[in-house]
Parts: sequence; C-alpha cells; structure tokens
Amino acid sequence: MHIGLGLPIAVPITLPEWARRAEAVDFSTLGLLDRLVYDNPEPLITLAMLAGATSRIRLQTEVLIAPLRDPALLAKQVATLDLMSGGRFVLGLGVGGRDDDHEASGTDVRARGRRLDQQLGVMRRLWSGDRFSDSCGPIGPAPVTPAGPALLFGGFAPAAIDRVGRWGGGLLAAAAPSWAGNLFDLARKSWSDHGRSGSPRIVAQLNAVLGPQPLIDQARGAILDYYEFSGRADYMADGMLTTPEQIRSAIRQFEDLGADEVMLYCYGTDPDQVDRLADAVL
Repeated sequence: MHIGLGLPIAVPITLPEWARRAEAVDFSTLGLLDRLVYDNPEPLITLAMLAGATSRIRLQTEVLIAPLRDPALLAKQVATLDLMSGGRFVLGLGVGGRDDDHEASGTDVRARGRRLDQQLGVMRRLWSGDRFSDSCGPIGPAPVTPAGPALLFGGFAPAAIDRVGRWGGGLLAAAAPSWAGNLFDLARKSWSDHGRSGSPRIVAQLNAVLGPQPLIDQARGAILDYYEFSGRADYMADGMLTTPEQIRSAIRQFEDLGADEVMLYCYGTDPDQVDRLADAVL
C-alpha cells in the first residue's frame, strides 16, 4: 500500500517545503486539486515547480478539470511536465461540476463529458507523435511514455468510471471506505469489459489533519468553503479524519478493498503535518 499526500491550496508559496518534506519521509505521491473560479494555484504550473524541488516523488492532479482547457495546449503542457519530471507525472482527470468554472472558461457544462472523451482522443494521438491534422503537424515534446503519462479518472457515475477501461487508466475515488468498494468494483468491471490485461490502479482519497485544535478548525473551515457550492459541505467536513487511529483504520479498510494507494488530503496549512502524518502511517 502506497501513501500519498494531497497538498493544501491556501498558501501556495509554502508548497515546495511540503514537497521536499514529503519526499524526505517517503510519501509516494504529491496530489493537487484544480479549480478555475477559486483562490487556488494552477496545478500544472505548481506541480512543475514541485518537480524541480524534488527528484523521486510522483506528481498527480486530483483531478484536473480537462474540459476547461484546449486539448492541443493541454497535451503539450502534460507532455512537457512528464518529460521534465522524468516520467513522475500522473494525470488525474475529471469533468468538473461547477457552473462558474465553465462560465469563466467559455465551455458548456452540459457537454463536459463528451468534451473530455474528445480531448483524450486528441491528446493520445499527439502523445504518440501523430499530426494534429492533415494541414497541421505534430505537437511535441514527446512524453516519457509514448502513449502519454499514466491516467486516473475521478467521478462517481458509471459513465465516468467506465473511462477507466475505455482509456486504460486508473480510478481516483474520493469516497469513504464504507461506499468506495462499489466504485472499485465498477472500475474493475470496466477494465475487464474493455479487454484490458492486468488490473486498473485504484487510488483512494481521504481528508485528514493532525495537529492542535486551531489547525483542525482551520482545515474544517477550508473544507466548508471549498465545498459550499455542493450542498454537502458539512458532510465533507464531518468526514475529515483527525486522529492517527482514524487514519490508520481507514487505510486498512481501503487496503482490504484492494486499493493500491491512499492519498491523505490536507486542508490545514501547517507543513509540520507532513511529519505528523508520516509518523502515524509510514
């Protein structure tokens, strides 16, 4: 079981310190979320900076809202980050569900699923070295892996999870152990239905904080603000794990369900959480 760390977004300038500390104590992956109409750092730019601050740890979007972006430019950005990080980049993708993000990007929220599938087709062709069109040449650089970096797909609807098998990616499940098992099963079924060999990578995500009560309160406030749009903010905040015992128990449950990795997502801004979480679970 690999354990990764989801990075807080409130103070971006501190993230290189988080990254260096996470690598030093052997967390497997650094994850970063994506929004447009929100006060968060842009994930591809930020992860590129963190790639330069580290040498071994994986770098992962959780998840990048691809439909907000132009597919040719996104393919170039992703390939560049994958190449310059030495193949450490994992592209987690989703469609987003916030109307304001799509309004600001000029994209149709109702067509976001179809747009993601179209984008994936374009990006896979470009990563393989094909021309963009008959009148437009290839778009480099080539990523480390010819077909492009490893993919993860976030989502809860069966159609979203079916991308795992259709595109040969893994699942990123931001769900409690009590109901994540069904999502895992759908991802494995998609993998099998599409004739893939082996099994998909399964990544679970937990919100966690370890520290004094003011830090816990800060993290809870950040979750409430981030999920205010959803109508489920209290549910998300109440699900945050705040003790080593809670975190270890959830990790064991995910391990029993067959997860390959658990990402501990931090909303509190104290970098000392890196060491506290490492002491608890690594």
